[in-house]
Amino acid sequence: MKQLIAIFMLTIFASCNNNSSNKENKMYKTIGTIEKYDDALDSIITLNAKAEIIAEGYEWSEGPLWIEKHNMLLFSDVPMNTVYKWTEANGAEVYLKPSGYTGTAPNKCKEPGSNGLTVDTDGHFVLCQHGDRSVAIMDAPFDKPAAKFITLIDKFENKKLNSPNDLVFNSNGDLFFTDPPYGLFTQDDTDAAKEIPFNGVYKVKKDGTVILLVDSITRPNGLAFFPGEKQLLIANSDPAKPVWYIYDVAGDSLSNGKIFFDAAGHDKNWNGLPDGLKINKHGIVFATGPGGVYIFSREGKKLGLIRLENATSNCAFSPDEKILYVTNDMYVLRIKLRK
Repeated sequence: MKQLIAIFMLTIFASCNNNSSNKENKMYKTIGTIEKYDDALDSIITLNAKAEIIAEGYEWSEGPLWIEKHNMLLFSDVPMNTVYKWTEANGAEVYLKPSGYTGTAPNKCKEPGSNGLTVDTDGHFVLCQHGDRSVAIMDAPFDKPAAKFITLIDKFENKKLNSPNDLVFNSNGDLFFTDPPYGLFTQDDTDAAKEIPFNGVYKVKKDGTVILLVDSITRPNGLAFFPGEKQLLIANSDPAKPVWYIYDVAGDSLSNGKIFFDAAGHDKNWNGLPDGLKINKHGIVFATGPGGVYIFSREGKKLGLIRLENATSNCAFSPDEKILYVTNDMYVLRIKLRK
């Protein structure tokens, strides 16, 4: 009898080990190629790296954000007004709905949901909300998500914002965000609901003071600080001017604005425009744009391209910056980096 019990327990143990191993070694479909433009790329990513499709089936995925405490990736499906979470164990699941439009009347806009996602310096979950035309904090803990929000900003000079798109906090806890018209019905400057005549980049100080930083970028989108927070990079998702701008940060203003990289003249068969971006601790820029994810040096030299067929919208790092997560139209991707 004891021998039978021992055999039974060993069988269960082996089965559990196999199940655990299967989860850890799950095979994902891969897409994409790596294009090299400079030898400096060799220390960042290998030329045989592939993008794993870890989740798929979305209308337009956006705003990836890794939450280390809960070992999960959050991302928006903007047209579906939903935030999803992805874990290695369970794959993708609905995390928060509604995420960007919380009204009761039907919303006819193409992209009413949340877009950019981040965590503030106090650890709160913060969302750019297209439909509500605001930046807001989720008024619930990460492990018990709820569609309850505290508005951080929804107006400038008593006029409704267009549709906040992407955001970043500096180390002081000040919020910087972009405000193009993509959450409006016509998604352009002719929209009848548009109250502000420009598409701005703003700073909201921790005391609530709102400052317009830039009003001359036609379609401001992704933004990120270089290490040290002395320079800010801003993407312009305008097909007529597909560029990234770099500015010096001087207190409550931006100065010395210039083109960091101009993607004009790219292959017209490539999908996408300058959109979301992240900058690692070494100052290497990973920026979604025409044809995939561009990898730039701190000086704006194009080192490489993670070439993808579908339009890419944004990206995020793992805490050690050795994994890049990319929202790629209907896909969410994972790519291993060297540093």
